[in-house]
Amino acid sequence: MTAEVAVVGFGPVGKLLAIQLGRRGHDVVVVDRQEAGYPLPRAVTHDSEFARVLQSVGLPPDTIPEVTEPYDARYVWRNGEGRTLVEVDWTGRGESGWFNTWFFHQPSLEDALDRVVAGLPAVRVLRGQEAVGLDQDDDGATLRLVGTDGTSSSLRAAWVVGADGANSRVRSWAGLAWHDEGYFYDWLVVDVRPQPHLRFPHVAEQTCDVARPATMVPGGPGRRRWEFMRLPHETREQLDRPEAAWELLAPFGLTPADAELERHSVYTFQAGWATAWRAGRVLLAGDAAHLMPPFAGQGLGAGVRDAANLAWKLDAVLRGAAGEELLDSYGSERLPHVQAFVRFSMELGRVICISDPAEAAARDARMTADWDRGMEPPAPPRPALGPGAHTGPAGGRLSRQGRVRVDGGPPSLLDDVLGGPGVLLARDAAALADVDAAALAELGVRVAALGGRSPGVVTVGDVDGTYGRWFAELGATAVLVRPDGWLYGAGDDPEALAAVLLAAVRRPTPVG
Repeated sequence: MTAEVAVVGFGPVGKLLAIQLGRRGHDVVVVDRQEAGYPLPRAVTHDSEFARVLQSVGLPPDTIPEVTEPYDARYVWRNGEGRTLVEVDWTGRGESGWFNTWFFHQPSLEDALDRVVAGLPAVRVLRGQEAVGLDQDDDGATLRLVGTDGTSSSLRAAWVVGADGANSRVRSWAGLAWHDEGYFYDWLVVDVRPQPHLRFPHVAEQTCDVARPATMVPGGPGRRRWEFMRLPHETREQLDRPEAAWELLAPFGLTPADAELERHSVYTFQAGWATAWRAGRVLLAGDAAHLMPPFAGQGLGAGVRDAANLAWKLDAVLRGAAGEELLDSYGSERLPHVQAFVRFSMELGRVICISDPAEAAARDARMTADWDRGMEPPAPPRPALGPGAHTGPAGGRLSRQGRVRVDGGPPSLLDDVLGGPGVLLARDAAALADVDAAALAELGVRVAALGGRSPGVVTVGDVDGTYGRWFAELGATAVLVRPDGWLYGAGDDPEALAAVLLAAVRRPTPVG
């Protein structure tokens, strides 16, 4: 078998990468050793950027209410006495045009992604095929496969992406080293479907109780999730029993008579990352490239960002619109970004996972004093990308998406009008007259303006003033947004912005 891209692992990250490449017309083969998808919940929260990626593959969150629902409230942290320590601001809409926070049911999301994959002739999925070896040369890589029936085969591809999880074999075969932060805590994760009459409030709470640190959040439509830290005197085996789960759920009013226990499992929360994400023709994505505790709700989101970043770069390389050196910017951009979230998640964990009473009392005194003095609710961090395919002080930041109107039509999000996030957007269409639109289109970047008319330029009305405010903040009259939704650069000369991007990807300069 042959393919342009082989993806090892058919979880959400592998699916999204296959969809984005398949929608761009590339021949993709995905292999997974499991014969069926994992039927139980795992990740339960995603952010605005994740929502925009779903929008880009035909699954805007407001069209799949059975899969995901917005959470327009704060994430409340309390101590064992019920006093507020802090409230994290998860309210409102993010830069990407969607609510900042959503809670979803992962098996339902994966089913929806499966249906999208099934509609893409360029994507083939081989379930029940375990990758058992990998060899590569200058022109490609070959995966050795063994089916569940014992049959051996091979798959040759120009590029191989390991999206095969925390214990990635692809990472090992490629010789990519792993940095371990030495962070290990065991938690019991419990997913429940309460009967409708229980009507749990739609809240996310963190209980920093020295007696038992715990988390309670929505688990997607019709579901709830609890997480309970394993205490020093307990074993994993003692905690990982349905009887233990029900005992811990009892204070919340849940019993087997009025709720279904979908899953209980003890997980070891860890933190670390691959020190490089490319070795020749092999790249990593998702948990194969990074692991973090769940306290910031960014584990799967980081993998989704990997898929979006990697997809447009692989597309450009496969089309011949960019040199393969562009792929070196994938790891150089993504690694510092993911490190910021790993460390943020660990910082949250250090606050939560305290079992010493004196240490917990000192934490409570410090945090309640800050909160009582009227501190502003903190928001999740917005780290920039590391060095790579972006330019200027504004480059490497997440772009904005607002509602626009074309020729008096109904308001629509800009990505829906243009067919994706990539755009060179100027205040006036006249400034785009001499831009090499065809070359930009090869990279997945369209040309649009907020006013005026010019051949080949889509003119849109700024319905809510989103882009006008953004331009004013940047002190610019044009922005170049990459196909992954991240800003390449901003300025007053869109032709120069386009020329710099095209020169960079055609003759890339070293990053670092």
